[in-house]
Amino acid sequence: MSTASIHLQGPVHDVLGVGFGPSNLALAVAVEEHNRRCAEQEQLTAGFVERQARFGWHRGMLIEGTTMQVSFLKDLVTMREPASDFSFLSYLHGKDRLVDFINHKTMFPTRVEYHDYLEWAAGRLEHLVQYDAEVIDVRPVQQGELFEVLVRHGSGQVTARRARNVVVAVGLEANLPPGAERGDRVWHNLELLHRIGELEGADPKRFTIVGAGQSAAEVTDYLHRTFTGAEVCSVFGRYGHTPADDSPFANRIFDPEAVDHFYSSPTGVKQLLMDYHRNTNYSVVDLELIEQLYARVYQEKVQGKERLRMLNASRVVDVEEGADGVAVTVEFMPTGERMVLDSDVLVYATGCLPGDPGRALGRTWDECLRDAEGQVQVDRDYRVRTSDEVRGGIYLQGGTEHTHGITSSLLSNGAVRAGDIRDSILRHRNAPRSAPRRDYALSGDPC
Repeated sequence: MSTASIHLQGPVHDVLGVGFGPSNLALAVAVEEHNRRCAEQEQLTAGFVERQARFGWHRGMLIEGTTMQVSFLKDLVTMREPASDFSFLSYLHGKDRLVDFINHKTMFPTRVEYHDYLEWAAGRLEHLVQYDAEVIDVRPVQQGELFEVLVRHGSGQVTARRARNVVVAVGLEANLPPGAERGDRVWHNLELLHRIGELEGADPKRFTIVGAGQSAAEVTDYLHRTFTGAEVCSVFGRYGHTPADDSPFANRIFDPEAVDHFYSSPTGVKQLLMDYHRNTNYSVVDLELIEQLYARVYQEKVQGKERLRMLNASRVVDVEEGADGVAVTVEFMPTGERMVLDSDVLVYATGCLPGDPGRALGRTWDECLRDAEGQVQVDRDYRVRTSDEVRGGIYLQGGTEHTHGITSSLLSNGAVRAGDIRDSILRHRNAPRSAPRRDYALSGDPC
């Protein structure tokens, strides 16, 4: 692509965010709060680029009635700034639902309501965001002090923006088993509500869902409730769903202090902590939903009409998609017995993986330093260690489980993580030119 055809857009930003989901939305709020309380010369200029046409957070899984698995107090701000007017409570007050929510006696709003909260916050900061725009490359310029960020817009036009710091929060992407491919009748759960309309006018007879975690259980529940004439088969390798451990002591793994502990731990201890606490977040299901599904299976046995089938200790060994359905071969692992499920739709609810920041960072990704295992090196403040060719800041929101632990990209620590990144950017900006570029202590907003 000829650089002559690229239009340089706008002023140099202190912060340019790649992606505008909850993580970078929390950063935008943190920057806004800083700018409100500082003199103009101390303020940060910020912009964000989002490839979606509008704000959206896992819209394909906004199933009516599903609830959040984290407390509303772990919103965009409260863990960092309890008095912020960007809090979930401020949102409720603005929507005239605060009293109603209090009477509801819950710490866990529905996912639909929480998404509305995120949209409300994003709408207040819409002037900072370019939607329908995707970052395709990041180039160090001016002796590495700045980054030139190439952005492809929905129109096809490519523009360039310049920034001193780039914060990458590309979110999660669908994870499929090896060899699996999506198709007309093979979906991932992230696209469930986007594609369910394709069945309008049809009379589906069977759905097959693969996966053992919360999303798989929610998809199973939704399809069973929605398509009352269809059989719904849930296939998973475990003998039964594993309940999520959300007990008070286990939840300490999500505390901000736990990030400090994890970051400073030896590699072996890091792995132990991840292994010990996988059942707080990975391939686990809320106990209440497990019990609801079991009760439904039992009642159908009583009634003699079993539509909900739990195919446990089983795995999918073959998938053949046709014009009007998909044949799913399932093996019961203890005996090796196989059966073919002729299904209208196969839904893989097999989890998500962190998006690849290298796709956005382009050539700058090659300047990021790696450890002995090939993992990118990240300081405690989420700033990536780079070669001497890069003096600007690259920050990651997500993809840092190897350094920061289980809350790397989770909502649980989003408010605090955003504050850490904002404050790091301020400290590096205010540091003497001769000062080291790395390992600044985390000590609050240096306004």
